[in-house]
Amino acid sequence: MTGLFRVASGGSRIDRSRTLSFTFDGRSYTAHPGDTLASALLAHGVRIVAHGPYTGRPRGVYSAGAEEPNAFVQVESGLGEPMVRATRLEVHDGLEVSSLAGRGRLPDGPDTGRYDKTYAHCDVLVIGGGASGRAAARDAAEAGDRVIIADDRPGIGIEASDELTVLPRTTVTGYYDHGFFVAVERRTDHLGEAAPARTARRRLWHIRARRAVLATGVLERPLLFPDNDRPGIMLAGAAAAHVRRYGVLPGRAAVVFAAHDGALRAALDLLDAGVEIACVADLRPSAGPLGERLRARGVTVREGQAVTGTEADAAGVLTAARIGDDLVPCGLLAVSGGWNPDLHLYTQAGGRTRWSAEHAAFVPDEPPRPRMDVVGSAGGIPGEAAGHVPDGADERVFVDLHRDATLADVRGALHAGMTSNEHVKRYTTIGTGADQGRTSGVPAPEAVARLLGRAPGEIGTTTQRPPVEPIPFAVLAGRDRGDLLAPVRRTPMHAWHEEHGAVFEDVGEWKRPWYYPRPGEPAGDAVLRECRTVRSRAGALDASTLGKIDVQGPDAAAFLDRIYTGRISTLAPGRCRYGVMCGTDGMIFDDGVVARLGPDRFHLTTTTGNAARVLDWLEEWLQTEWPDLRVRCTSVTDQWAVVALAGLRSRDVLTALAPGLDAGAFPFMSLREADVAGLPARIFRISYSGELGYEINVPSWHGLALWEAVMAAGEPHGIAPYGTETMQVLRAEKGYIVAGQDTDGTVTPHDAGLGWAVEPGGGWIGHRSLRRPDTARAGRKRLVGLRPHDPDVVIAEGAQLVAEPPPAEITRPIPMLGHVTSSYRGTVGSFALALLRDGLEREGDTLYAIDSGRMDRVIVTHPVHYDREGARRDGDG
Repeated sequence: MTGLFRVASGGSRIDRSRTLSFTFDGRSYTAHPGDTLASALLAHGVRIVAHGPYTGRPRGVYSAGAEEPNAFVQVESGLGEPMVRATRLEVHDGLEVSSLAGRGRLPDGPDTGRYDKTYAHCDVLVIGGGASGRAAARDAAEAGDRVIIADDRPGIGIEASDELTVLPRTTVTGYYDHGFFVAVERRTDHLGEAAPARTARRRLWHIRARRAVLATGVLERPLLFPDNDRPGIMLAGAAAAHVRRYGVLPGRAAVVFAAHDGALRAALDLLDAGVEIACVADLRPSAGPLGERLRARGVTVREGQAVTGTEADAAGVLTAARIGDDLVPCGLLAVSGGWNPDLHLYTQAGGRTRWSAEHAAFVPDEPPRPRMDVVGSAGGIPGEAAGHVPDGADERVFVDLHRDATLADVRGALHAGMTSNEHVKRYTTIGTGADQGRTSGVPAPEAVARLLGRAPGEIGTTTQRPPVEPIPFAVLAGRDRGDLLAPVRRTPMHAWHEEHGAVFEDVGEWKRPWYYPRPGEPAGDAVLRECRTVRSRAGALDASTLGKIDVQGPDAAAFLDRIYTGRISTLAPGRCRYGVMCGTDGMIFDDGVVARLGPDRFHLTTTTGNAARVLDWLEEWLQTEWPDLRVRCTSVTDQWAVVALAGLRSRDVLTALAPGLDAGAFPFMSLREADVAGLPARIFRISYSGELGYEINVPSWHGLALWEAVMAAGEPHGIAPYGTETMQVLRAEKGYIVAGQDTDGTVTPHDAGLGWAVEPGGGWIGHRSLRRPDTARAGRKRLVGLRPHDPDVVIAEGAQLVAEPPPAEITRPIPMLGHVTSSYRGTVGSFALALLRDGLEREGDTLYAIDSGRMDRVIVTHPVHYDREGARRDGDG
């Protein structure tokens, strides 16, 4: 015997010729191909499948589909998966499952399963594979449209063709703008361990559809009464569905609690399958013809009566239903309060619903744009149903089984002044669980309406948001994990850096040399050695990762005047200028150097991590605000390899590399084009270290050759490579900021000491925001320098600055005066940059830096710690 509660015959989805084995909570059971975990457990008489997440009360299978609020389980076999609906989990050989208390747990190890993504376009997307959905798909395909039909059940009953793509086991989880849909296809749940190794467990579909047809059908809703959560209580239509689909009896003796004809039809189905119907309680004054049919078969039908409570055994499993003053023994209580059109995707798309007394449900009203056609029962099933909100025992009347939310919680929300359904939802958490409020979506607003003495249409429904069903993060990631999470970008010189022992750091998507330690040399010592080499002789930095944007067009100069805080149009060809970009709020967005290559052409540099954002920023303004400007922006980051050559001997190195270039007549903030080591190069005379410096740009395919030539030419002058950590120390010693490190979205150019780079006449993005009272007020944080009182201390980055040491027992808030943004040990010793409240940045003042229980005494200094006069810039120091 494969189950105590199998129907002798029937069960259209079940292949009884084969037997499968699975375990639930450590016990072994059998099933047949086509069974879900829910149907298999019901067949064995297993009633307790889960527990309430907060109450711990036992819960059983409540539905037969995606609306299941109770029976969420943990898959232990294979790769494991939390929070899986038992009504959607297909049994396979070797399946191991355990029950949950409403909350799953992540597997111990990483999810090593295979997940795919695919993209599809169609003329018509049909969502739902019932009779109406199949008819809509056939009609569209016969009309010559490209059609995709998706349904979350294993079989749809329609053949695929050149015009028709059929996606069973596929849930459309979200509607987005312009006909864009996301769907998740379950691909190996039913195959189990026998699935081919390269078969994806899930496939994420990105579908762009010209038109959508919603054929999602209806969801059965429960009725409210005390102790309505016991195992053995389930939706009447779901109970009948388990008989029809799986050949399973959900119980031997049943009470049916009805409010519409659909529940009575379910009672007849159960009766036909051999279930003893002890009693039918119908809220309506008359059960009509279906009630007479039940009476003719010996069933007691009580009209105008309700279930007022239930009884259970010691385990909490249903044993009886109370109707009026009578206690009716039963093992199944099948309840149904009507049918709700399944309109999650419809309302996601912007469609509006209205309350229909004819359907006793919220039905489609104002369609979304672009239009989504609703067909079949998703438009509503006519037939008035009686609503029911019981009195008393509110704390045991569960409105949302999945969230353990009760009628008492609803009353509490109303007593707290929450009259909006959206507010009640947030106060009680009703409808916020993994079931997306499918069974509570109407009972909750109906309860609110009745308690307020209003109509359900006045209360309305809550906003539906994607996803319709939870999507595992592994499915969203697909194969984009580990090394494939983001493309790793390497400069043309990467192999050289590896060969010479560089330690790399990730900067954006780039692998950049961090420092070059000698054998056994600590990181801090290596960085200090590199700093001294640059300051005393010469150093080379691979700066190829800097963002580089080519801006061309007759209006390029005027455009850049609006982008940067300084005037760019006055820049002569062959000259460079430091520029700051601000957001519309007047805060620093990025900075870099602008070089004018010709009358209508400019070369922009950005910070490494901001290159894509800056290009997007430029394009956004050109396309949305100033489409009349004749400007083209092109990323050339990957087209140029860059070697930053810095130090007292850098001019000697460049002269050896480019004998045709008069390096002595090469002024600061200018550019030249010349052959360097026989390679065509664009050379910028700029410095991020404070030393004499050049940035040599060559086409990227010449990058390695240039780097090797620089190192060879610099060998007589003591050149050495240096990494990004050394670059950070050198720039911070000079008081140069890093956008995003020394700025945090609240820093204006004036705050950062860059007022000299601001055009006072305005006209650039963000200039009006700098005139706001807040950005012009006294007391804003300004960039300052810090030195620790103890020279052996390196101040913690992010440390908070206070005026006095906090007392041992803090009884009042301590004013925070600023915070540390950059901190290093460099050629000048230990130092830091900080943002400190204006008026408190007097040099020589003492403050205290506090971080994670550590406190350091610090002295305020000028932000420039090295060569404040700038004598080293031209190699004259």
